[in-house]
Order: sequence, then structure tokens, then C-alpha cells
Amino acid sequence: MGNLEEKCREVRADVIRTIGTLGVGHIGGSLSIVDLLVVLYEKHMRVDPKNPRREGRDRLIVSKGHAGPAVYAVLANQGYFGKDWLLTLNQSKTNLPSHCDMNRTPGVDMTTGSLGQGFSCAMGAAKASKIRRDGAVIYTIIGDGESQEGQIWEAAMFASQHKLDNVIAFTDYNRMQIDGDLEDICSLEPLADKWTAFGWNTIEVADGNDVDQIDRAIAQAKQADKPSMIILHTVKGKGVKFIEEMGFGNHSIPMTREQMEAAIAEVKGE
Repeated sequence: MGNLEEKCREVRADVIRTIGTLGVGHIGGSLSIVDLLVVLYEKHMRVDPKNPRREGRDRLIVSKGHAGPAVYAVLANQGYFGKDWLLTLNQSKTNLPSHCDMNRTPGVDMTTGSLGQGFSCAMGAAKASKIRRDGAVIYTIIGDGESQEGQIWEAAMFASQHKLDNVIAFTDYNRMQIDGDLEDICSLEPLADKWTAFGWNTIEVADGNDVDQIDRAIAQAKQADKPSMIILHTVKGKGVKFIEEMGFGNHSIPMTREQMEAAIAEVKGE
């Protein structure tokens, strides 16, 4: 998996450069899902950057839409658009707004940001794929703070009822949300038991930033006869020590050019 790990370093650097150029952004929850995004696009998703709207393609719906900078970095690395776009994040007339927008960014399959709604959209896309019999796999990522939304569990019931085995979902379980640690606000435990009780195939990944473990979990989920939830135990701000040490405070932070350059050097191992 050496090539994947190298790609993760490249994408992390691009995420940092994207946010650092703007000077502020959702860095913590973007860095925590880089490894997952790289594994999905490099090994599992059936997509074509030259034809991003191709019928029957696999789809990725990032319900925690504030992680847009990570999505954009991966899409740029896949060739959906040039890396020069990354330097326009959330600026006037940009195609890369702070939160994912399917009408502005090639490769984004659903506009998201209002927590919980993207997950419901993913279930709708999965049901539509079943009706059309186009063979698409619908991947979707939710946050752990987002998982406190009732809409998440309504969608979970729908997926189980309709036997949407073409859904592979991920929880970015970094145990932090915008206002504090999950345990101090509204604990999700026992999270795996909850998803299992809702009729899902549940897989836990002890190191949700390890590409090998992520890859094996996805391969396992593809064999299930029901919707799958892969719970990734991740680190918010993964890869940059000063960002990791901020804890939940790294949800969205200002970043100086000096901090940006130091962080890029760190993730590249320089």
C-alpha cells in the first residue's frame, strides 16, 4: 500500500495548501478522511473523471459537507479539474465553495452541508440505482457529531427496510464535534451495536487512517447482503501535530502562510 500512503501525503498537502491559501477553513474533519477518500478513488470507485456524470457510475456523497477541501483535493488529484482550482476555495466566483455543491464542482455527486441531509440523499440514490438496475455502489460519509441528528437514523431504517445492499457508509469517528468532545455533549456509544440493531452490516476499523485496514473493510462490505456501516476510528486533524493537539478546536481554524508551509513539510516528511 506504499503508493496509497504516498498519495495520502500528497492529498494532505493539497488540503493544507487549499485552506492555507484562503487563510481559514475546516481543517480537522478534512484531514481525518483523506485516507478513506484516497482508498475509495484509487481502488474501489467505478468513476470516470472525463465523464463525471456517466450513468451507472458509483457515487460518493459526503454528508459532512464541510470536509469539502478534502473532497476537492482528491478530485483534483484524480483529474476532475486542475490543481489551480484548489487555490480559489470559497473565493468570489469559485467552483469550490466551502461546502460541497454538485452544481459547481465536477465530480461532486450531491450538494451537502446541512448535517444529516446528505445521508438521506444517499439512500435515495441507492434506491434509484436498485430501480434502474445500473449496478452502482453508493458510498457515503457521515460525521460523528452529525450522527446525533435524527435524520441519520430515519435514513438508516429506510435502507434496512429496502435492503439497500448497494450502500457502503462510513462514520468519521474522531469523537469530536464543533463545540467539544462527543462524550461531553452526546455520546454515540454503543455505536456499532446501534447500527447492527438498525439492520446494518457493521464493521469497525481500529485505525481509520490506515489505508490497509480501510481497504479490507470495504472489500468485506462489498460481500454483504445488507447496507454496510464502516466505523472508522480516526484522528481529527490527522498528520499535523499542532492541529491534532488542538482537539475539537481544530474544526475550523485560521492558518498563516508560515503554519501552512510547516504543515505541508510535516505531512510530506521533509
